[in-house]
Amino acid sequence: MTGILPDAPVVHVLVIAAATGLIWVGSGWLEEAAETLAGYYGLPAVVQGSVVVAVGSSFPELVSVLVTAFTGVFDMGVGALVGSAIFNVLVIPAVAGLGAEEELEANRAIVYKEAQFYMLAVSALVVTFALAVIYFPVSTDPIVGELPRSLAVIPLGLYGLYLFIQYQDVDDAAAERVRDGVDLRREWAKLAAGLGLIVVTVERLVASVESLGAAFGVPEFLAGVTVVAAATSLPDALVSVRTARDDRGATSLGNVLGSNTFDLLVAIPLGVLIVGAVEVNFSTAVPMFGVLTAATVLLFVTLRMGLALGERESYALLAAYALFVAWVVAETVGATSVLKGV
Repeated sequence: MTGILPDAPVVHVLVIAAATGLIWVGSGWLEEAAETLAGYYGLPAVVQGSVVVAVGSSFPELVSVLVTAFTGVFDMGVGALVGSAIFNVLVIPAVAGLGAEEELEANRAIVYKEAQFYMLAVSALVVTFALAVIYFPVSTDPIVGELPRSLAVIPLGLYGLYLFIQYQDVDDAAAERVRDGVDLRREWAKLAAGLGLIVVTVERLVASVESLGAAFGVPEFLAGVTVVAAATSLPDALVSVRTARDDRGATSLGNVLGSNTFDLLVAIPLGVLIVGAVEVNFSTAVPMFGVLTAATVLLFVTLRMGLALGERESYALLAAYALFVAWVVAETVGATSVLKGV
């Protein structure tokens, strides 16, 4: 597609809009096929929820990290992951809470296991980046370090612990098939088509965002935090809103936190394992992880108060995201200078 369309800002905006729509379509195919196949093969609930659904709704974020790593703009990929996580924590529960007929109900497992383990995942990734800066330094102003494969296995190991904890909450009895009469060839074809469509459209999305950022002087990290993050978070939003309308509040919230855990502990390390080593801007990443931690704490507090998310709490989460966007804009125009090296 490069070279076919003119290199103009309006064209890139249209490409971003079209790519976002196609990501939604591809993610729908992927999730439907994955859930059907998981039911057919009798996968236990922990695998369906923590692996199948999480990978399905998080695949756009995973592809964005891989594409940016291969094209040399890994800061945009990290920004997309962090921005997507902030979007997921603040916007998706709020929209799901406002879209549900009644209050979005949570439970103690969501609050005390999923939310707290997610905060542990954020901390683990910050520690991994810090180790990269300490043992593989690149520059000191801004603070940049090289993240090699040897450090990437740390968050992956923590995700293995997450799966182990999930497995312990499930009965050890073998699961039986819950769906019969499945056209396996059709479902596997739909799965492959969804994967292929997402890969192609995310690549185009990243290329257009990079071109727009270069044209308007927007740093790669901040472009990833905003545009790429919102576009790749669309599947998570649709899944959570749909389950909230079906009066499955715990499932809706669990998808958000489970997908975010997968994004941080699997997507970024997997990109490093495939590429070999990438540079991470610690000066830029850490303040964003601070915002992500504050957003997660806010969600934790609002859920713990009554174990439900009502209109008041939902609007508070949306207001917090609006403040975050305003801060990103202020950083972009130079009104603030918390982020170094952007």
